[in-house]
Amino acid sequence: PTTDRTREAVFNVLAHRFAEQLDGARVLDLFAGTGALGLEALSRGASYGVFIEESAEGRGLIRDNVEAFGLTGRTKIFRRDATGLGEAGTLAPFGLVFADPPYGKGLGERALQSAKAGGWLRPGALCVVEEAAVASFEPGPGFSVLDERNYGETVIRFIEAA
Repeated sequence: PTTDRTREAVFNVLAHRFAEQLDGARVLDLFAGTGALGLEALSRGASYGVFIEESAEGRGLIRDNVEAFGLTGRTKIFRRDATGLGEAGTLAPFGLVFADPPYGKGLGERALQSAKAGGWLRPGALCVVEEAAVASFEPGPGFSVLDERNYGETVIRFIEAA
């Protein structure tokens, strides 16, 4: 999970370098866990959030947090594997994506490719991916790394989808 310090640093970068990507954004939170990143985005001006989390415990925590913050009408929670999202269907594409996968398994890259292939991302979407600083990372075709920040043993990459 993203530490409070790292989460605050991520949102400082978003506020100062990518503010237009946050204001009114449709947010996709992959490997959502407790939903902290997506919920923080909603509290800072994003308009709508979809949380992707496989575990029942995680989805329960997200649901509790959504209710506690009064965000029920602005969110959806899906039980899915973030690396195999499938088609977005009737969902409008997302402009801001968070991915905080288990480290060192290449899951962030696979999730980005899955989201792109399924039509979940709008052109120019900003993807914020957390990974271990020692892990290799290659976002793959259709993505460009715009910025990279190291926070101890964690690296946060700000990536643009084509």
